[in-house]
Amino acid sequence: VLRFWESEFPQLRPLRTPKGQRLYTSEHIQLLSRIKKLLYQDKLTIEGAKMRLEEEARMAGILASIRDELHQIKDILKS
Repeated sequence: VLRFWESEFPQLRPLRTPKGQRLYTSEHIQLLSRIKKLLYQDKLTIEGAKMRLEEEARMAGILASIRDELHQIKDILKS
């Protein structure tokens, strides 16, 4: 299942040792847990899960941008 998910979800690319063993980070484990939930609990298709993960990543980027702008405004107001 892991190898199939690696081929389907571009976000899931574990590092490899020189001997070719996969090394999963804690972020990979969290992503695997999220994929599992989307597929088995939320009953999404692979395509649906991909779209949901892409949407969540896009929203996270927007929120990070808003957070940065708010910090800049806060710094301006402190001056």
